[in-house]
Amino acid sequence: MMLEKLLELTLEGMGYELVDVEQFSRGKLLRVFVDKKDGITIDDCVAISNHLSRLLTAENIDYGRLEVSSPGLDRPLKKESDFFRFIGETIRLKLRIPLQGQRNFVGVLREVNDGILKLEVEGKLFDLDMRNIGKARLVPKL
Repeated sequence: MMLEKLLELTLEGMGYELVDVEQFSRGKLLRVFVDKKDGITIDDCVAISNHLSRLLTAENIDYGRLEVSSPGLDRPLKKESDFFRFIGETIRLKLRIPLQGQRNFVGVLREVNDGILKLEVEGKLFDLDMRNIGKARLVPKL
C-alpha cells in the first residue's frame, strides 16, 4: 500500500485528516501534516506520532525521523474537499497555465462545482479549473 494512502486511512480512523506528507531522503525525514475541524493540539501530535511510529515499524517503512504537525494558518488546499471546507475564505493560488495572462490570484472562494472553483477577486468572479491549480493556500486571518 502506498504510504500516503496508508497514512490517510489510519488518520481518518483516528478522527484526523491527512493534509500533506513530505519525505526527505537525506535524513530520511518523514513530515506529516494533519488537521481536524477544531484544530490540532500538541497532545494530538504526540498521540498521532506514537501511533504512526508503531504503524510504520509494523509496515517495514524505513524512515529516520517522524514529524507530525498542524498545517498552519496558511494551510495548503489540495483536495476538492479542502476547497469545499473553506468556501467563503480568502485563498492564494498559483495556476499552472495562465488565465487572461495571470497565474497568481488572491480572492474569496465562492463556490466549488464539478472541479471548477469560483474565485472572487476585487469584485470580479473567475472560473478556475482545479486541474490547472499548481498551489493553493489559505490566507491567514490575523
